[in-house]
Amino acid sequence: MRATNEIKAVITGGASGLGYATAKSIVEAGGKVTLLNLHKEAGESAQASLGTNALFVETDVGSEEQVDNAIAQACEHSGEINLVVNCAGIAPSKRVLGRDGLMPISDFESVISTNLNGTFTVIRAAVNKMQNNSPDADDQRGVIVNTASIAAFDGLIGQAAYSASKGGISSMTLPLAREFARIGIRVMCIAPGLFRTPMFDTLPEKAVTALESATPFPSRLGNPDEFAAMVCHIYQNTMLNGETIRLDGALRMN
Repeated sequence: MRATNEIKAVITGGASGLGYATAKSIVEAGGKVTLLNLHKEAGESAQASLGTNALFVETDVGSEEQVDNAIAQACEHSGEINLVVNCAGIAPSKRVLGRDGLMPISDFESVISTNLNGTFTVIRAAVNKMQNNSPDADDQRGVIVNTASIAAFDGLIGQAAYSASKGGISSMTLPLAREFARIGIRVMCIAPGLFRTPMFDTLPEKAVTALESATPFPSRLGNPDEFAAMVCHIYQNTMLNGETIRLDGALRMN
């Protein structure tokens, strides 16, 4: 098992929700993190709360140039990077045939660009640096953990774009794991169910209770630190590779 205090991570969407919880867990274990986030104020606040082992870089994951620059800064901050956690994403809900007419193609493309293309762009830049890391006892040089969603498999009405983006993230996990095996980089994917993130803060308590009751067990929203614990376990357990793990309390959306 690899020690979590050796983690030198890049976390997209790291200023809030699942990303911040993961960053906090890593820093508390003695690791270093670089937070890639689009919102400057939230990113600076997250960096301040995490201390000197954290660096914030304002980044649009849809921009190849910005991502390349952020990865370079992460390597300078930590010396190297051996873990990437892709949490950045958007989750709009919109019908293709809505009351206001057809969904514009630009709306679909926006979700794909941020969620799927953004994840790939970060992976591409990160593995280019990771391949130069010194291998450990298992000849491992790094770990990639992507975030899909149970919507990749159980998408609801209005989630065509979101489900397509998350399905793509899950689907590229195995081919990337196979490709990067030769340089000792593992690729895993987590598909969370309903987790208590800032998105739920705007919902009335009655709506949250209804969502919680839909999860067989435990009948509650997931806690972000439970997602973080899964990321840390994936990092530590070298046999986990090329797979998507549903982290959802047996929830199946319908």
